Amino acid sequence: MSDKTIRVVLPGLLMAMLLAMLDNVIVGTAMPRIVGELGGVDHLSWVVTAYVLGTTVSTPIWGKLGDLYGRKTVFLTSIVLFLAGSALCGVAQNMPELIGFRAFQGLGAGGLIVGAMSVLGDLVPPRERGKYQGQFAAVMAVAMVGGPLVGGFITDHANWRWAFFVNLPLGGAALALLALRLDLPKRRTEHRIDWVGASLLSVGVTSLVLITTWGGNQYPWASVQIFGLAALAVATLGAFLVVERRHPEPILPLSIFANRNFTMIAGIGFLVGFAMFGAITFLPLYQQIVQGASATNSGLLLLPMMAGLLVTSLVVGRIITKTGRYRAFPIIGGVVMVAAMVLLAQLDSDTSKVMSGVYMTVLGLGMGCLMQTSMLIAQNSVELKDLGVASSTATFARSIGGAFGVAAFGAVFNHRLHDVLGERLGSQAADQLASGSGGATIDPSTLAQLPAPVRSAVVDAISSGVSNVFLWSIAAAVLIPVLALFVRDVALRGSEEPERTLVAQEG
Repeated sequence: MSDKTIRVVLPGLLMAMLLAMLDNVIVGTAMPRIVGELGGVDHLSWVVTAYVLGTTVSTPIWGKLGDLYGRKTVFLTSIVLFLAGSALCGVAQNMPELIGFRAFQGLGAGGLIVGAMSVLGDLVPPRERGKYQGQFAAVMAVAMVGGPLVGGFITDHANWRWAFFVNLPLGGAALALLALRLDLPKRRTEHRIDWVGASLLSVGVTSLVLITTWGGNQYPWASVQIFGLAALAVATLGAFLVVERRHPEPILPLSIFANRNFTMIAGIGFLVGFAMFGAITFLPLYQQIVQGASATNSGLLLLPMMAGLLVTSLVVGRIITKTGRYRAFPIIGGVVMVAAMVLLAQLDSDTSKVMSGVYMTVLGLGMGCLMQTSMLIAQNSVELKDLGVASSTATFARSIGGAFGVAAFGAVFNHRLHDVLGERLGSQAADQLASGSGGATIDPSTLAQLPAPVRSAVVDAISSGVSNVFLWSIAAAVLIPVLALFVRDVALRGSEEPERTLVAQEG
């Protein structure tokens, strides 16, 4: 596409990406207030897990639908679903409702993320795509800094429900712009959706996430429920592999994993999602409960991480566009991310805001080398007819890593929380505080009203739980640079290379 066409469409893509990214971070900032009103802190991870799980199971489907039916129609449909889910979350009356609506909202979010990246892949050849990395990274930075600020302002001065309602005007603007201005080439192809494979994959992934969430927490690891979920996961994922080998239009073509670069990047994406999304979910809780920040200020405290992410992404994108070489950046990013997790594992009730800001800056530097670079490598590793599937699979790997990370680290956090509260206050008080039963909550607005010994125990328990989460995340982060060593530099396709025959126009 011409530069003029790209300039017209790019704002719509950035707005759609902003929509998906903004929601997660706004809700993260408002989470302590949500938990305080609707239920106990032990439900915190499920509000995030449901959203990530919905995103994860829908991502491969959105990518394939875009390849078959045209990305514009599919992309706009995902925006509509996301907005409907946002409205439902805003009217939720209890925690089960909110969790269910968050899962529905996540179904639309999966299409937003993969749709934006796939459309960009249609418009811009890989060799020139690096310079757009900085713009997408800038949107991520705006969302992850502006989101907590907006979420904090809403939480402090209005009601947490507006953390969801705020999506509606932004999403409506993105929907109108893309509906009017986005015109994409459409390939003529037979439409056969692999619904059986999609269903099997969804059931298998859901079973695995439930195992990581419930195992050792709600049910013993050796319980019938956990063994049953494990058996269901093995059976459905095994059947999924059989179906994918035989279906003419598989939802996840296994042939793309024959490319070593793609396989390594998929593994890196899973580990990045596991270590990063699983761990940083708990940072706003730490900042508000332990460091005493307001919801608004907790957004500002994330600014160092986003600054590191933005600066690194801009520099890396320009270097890749100029040199066409990218292998070093996943390796560097992985090493820096390990260092960040080691530093964040030192968080305790006495850590200053300045030191935690330094730790988060290091994490942002590592993320900037990994996030958009991994998508670029994935898209450059497949044929153009599989661009949507490659984008969705790379996003899927990161999303499922995030789902597992949030679930697993939620269990780690809750276990440590119960242990510390039990040691300091007794098991009965620990159960009441963690679950919100008996009218007891862990909420910034009520923390100051607790007796000093109870308040001190809560602060120590939260800080210990969060640092324990980052400690466990090191094991996943250390594998990222190991896998990155096996990535090879492959020439990036340029605009002078014909990429596909345009046979129709999608209005």
